[in-house]
Amino acid sequence: MGKKAEISIGVMRREDLDQVLAIEQVSFNQPWSLSLFEQELRKPALSTSFVACTGERGSRSVLGYLVFWVVAQEMHILNLAVAPAGRRKGIAKLLILSGLRYALAKGARMAFLEVRASNRPARNLYHGLGFVNSALRKSYYDSPPEDALVMTLPEDAFVQAASAGNKT
Repeated sequence: MGKKAEISIGVMRREDLDQVLAIEQVSFNQPWSLSLFEQELRKPALSTSFVACTGERGSRSVLGYLVFWVVAQEMHILNLAVAPAGRRKGIAKLLILSGLRYALAKGARMAFLEVRASNRPARNLYHGLGFVNSALRKSYYDSPPEDALVMTLPEDAFVQAASAGNKT
């Protein structure tokens, strides 16, 4: 039996984008374009993008990614996806906890995101981390049309989850 590959979290780089786009396209009905990811990478004062990967620089394999902003003490999670073969293995949780830890260090005290109302696996993940349903955005998504749940991680749960992220 082979040794289990170690997963590391790092900053997304331009050379990761081919793999990121492949994950994006199999994960969403309306995937982000290459230019949207490039825009996020060009705004380091506002936007942060992490990848979960195995391997070393130049030969690493991207398993998932997280894109978020930290603005005015808030972390806004914009995009999160994991490759189908890596799902239900804790990779999304690892990415979120790493993002929360980073956002806390940058002054954030709460987090929020939008998620398709029908996306039960994602909602379960977020609830497990302490996120609560805080609003409904009617007809937020297209293809197919659907409402979005706004989920919020309040300050006490945010600090607790970000601190737990230090132990992963």
